[in-house]
Amino acid sequence: MRLTTTADLWWKNAVVYCLDVETYKDGNGDGIGDFRGLTQQIDHLDRLGVTCIWLMPFFPTPGRDDGYDITDFYSVDPRLGTLGDFVEFMRTARDRGIRVIADLVVNHTSDEHPWFVEARSGRDSAKRDWYVWCDDPDPVDPKALVFPGVEDSIWTFDEGSGQYYLHKFHHFQPDLNMDNPEVRDEITRILGFWMELGLSGFRVDAVPFLLEGLGGDPHSFLADLRAFLNRRDGGAILLGEVNLPYPELMKYFGNGNGDQVTMCFDFVGMQRFHLSMARQDPGALAEALRERPRPPKDCQWASFVRNHDELTLDKLTEAERQEVFDAFGPEKDMQIFGRGLRRRLPPMLGGDLRRLKLAYSVLFSLPGTPVLFYGEEIGLGENLEAEGRMAVRVPMQWAPSGGFSRNEVRTPAPPVTGEYGPGNVNVDVQRRDPDSLLRWVTMLIERYRESPELAWGAYRVLDAGDEAVLAHRADAEGGTVVAVHNFAGRDAEVELVLDDLGDPCVLVDLLVDGTLGVPPDRRVRFTLGPYGCRWLRVAEPDELPEDASAKGL
Repeated sequence: MRLTTTADLWWKNAVVYCLDVETYKDGNGDGIGDFRGLTQQIDHLDRLGVTCIWLMPFFPTPGRDDGYDITDFYSVDPRLGTLGDFVEFMRTARDRGIRVIADLVVNHTSDEHPWFVEARSGRDSAKRDWYVWCDDPDPVDPKALVFPGVEDSIWTFDEGSGQYYLHKFHHFQPDLNMDNPEVRDEITRILGFWMELGLSGFRVDAVPFLLEGLGGDPHSFLADLRAFLNRRDGGAILLGEVNLPYPELMKYFGNGNGDQVTMCFDFVGMQRFHLSMARQDPGALAEALRERPRPPKDCQWASFVRNHDELTLDKLTEAERQEVFDAFGPEKDMQIFGRGLRRRLPPMLGGDLRRLKLAYSVLFSLPGTPVLFYGEEIGLGENLEAEGRMAVRVPMQWAPSGGFSRNEVRTPAPPVTGEYGPGNVNVDVQRRDPDSLLRWVTMLIERYRESPELAWGAYRVLDAGDEAVLAHRADAEGGTVVAVHNFAGRDAEVELVLDDLGDPCVLVDLLVDGTLGVPPDRRVRFTLGPYGCRWLRVAEPDELPEDASAKGL
C-alpha cells in the first residue's frame, strides 16, 4: 500500500499505548508519577514503535476513583505537574512523531466539582439543571448497577436541596445532564481547549452511558462532537469505549455513515480471545472474527489484550466465563464484580513466555489497530493487595531496583513484588536480552507497521487443518499477509489453501528468516511448534532479498 494513504488516516494502523501519568515515572522525587518523569521516558516509547499515547485522566481530582472523579476539566492535577509541564511533554512527543490522545470523561463529574457544589446549593441554582435530579426515583434493577457490591443504587439523596441526584457510577460522581444544551456546549469547549494544546483526539469513556437518557436522537450528540473535531482538526479522532454486541455497537460508528466515533474497542473479540487462550483452542476467537462487521470507511476497530479496568467477561455465557475463571483466576480475590478478572496476562499464563509471545503476535496480526496497556511490553504483573481494579494499575518497572522513583513510591496501587517484581521484570534488562518479551513486542510492532494489509485489508479466517490453529489472511491493493498461530502446547500440522495468488509465488516469513514455496495446487503444509506463530507475506521469487532466498525451505 502507498505510504501516503496509510499516513493520511493515521489511526487505521497506529500503535496506541495507554498509560497513567501517576504510575509511569516520577520526575521530581515525591514518589508519584508526573509529566516531567513521563517526558523523560518518551524515547522508550519511540524505540518500542508507539505512534499514539493515550493518557488516562490527569485532571484535578480528589482521587476517589483514580482520577475519573474530576473537579476541573481545564487543568492538570498539581501532583502530576502544571500545564507548562503538559505542554513540554506534548512538544517532546511531537518531536518524536508520537500523537497524543486523552480520556474524555464527561458523563459525570466529582461531587466536589464547582459545578455540582453550585448545583446542590439550592433548587434555583444556575447550575441546577446541569445535573439530573428527581423527587422520588423508581426502584433500581440490580442489573443496572455498574459496580455491584460497591453501590446499591444509582440515586443518592442530597440532604441540602431535598432531591435525589443520578449517578450511574459511584455516588460521588453525579451524572451531567446531557439534555442541557449548556452542558453540551461546555463539552465542546473542553475538547477545543485540549486540542489547542496539541491533542489529536480523545478516548471517550463509557459512551453508551454518556448517551443514555438523551431525548430525541441521542446519537446526534456524538455526530456533533465528531463534526466539531473535524472542523478544528480533520485528523483528530474519537476512540469509543462501547462494550456492546456487534449489531448494537455499529450505531456508534454512525451505522454506515462513519460520522460518530472514529474507532471502537472490540470487547467481544477480546473476551473470545481469552476464552480461546483458556481452551487452547482458537475457535471462539475465529467465530468472533467471522461475526465482526466491517466498520464504515475511514473508521477502525481497536484490538486489545488488556485494558486499565477489570478484564471484563460479561459478553461470554456463564459457563464460558467460568472456564476463563478456572484457567486464569480461580481464586475469588482474582475476580471482580462477578464478571471479570483483576489480573494482568503474565501471571494469568503462569509466566509462560511462549504463550505471552503468542498472545501479542495474535494482537498485532488481528485486523484493526492494536492498543497496549503500559507495562504489557515487559510482562508487568499485578498486585492483588490493591483494591479492586487498582490491582493492575501498578507502578511501571524501569530497572532492577524499580526505577520508578528515587524515593518511596506513593502511588495508589503499591509496587509489584515477588516473581513479577522489578528484580525480575524491568525495561533495562529486557532491552539487552534478544529473547525478551520487550524485544519481541518491539519486533511485532515493526512488522505490523510494515504490513498495512493487516489493518487496512479485507480479511478472512482460513481452515488451517488443525483445530488448535488460527489462520487468517489479509489482502489490500495487491498485497497479502497470512498469520498463523498455534494455541496449543503441542506441534500442529498446518495445511493452508491459498487461492487467488500470482504464479509463481512464495511466502516470506516476517518473524524469522526463511521462505515457504507455494505448490501449484496452492496447498501449503508445515509444522508449527507449541504456541508457535508465523506471519507470511506473499511475494514473487524475484522480490526476495538475497539472504532470504538463500534460506528458502
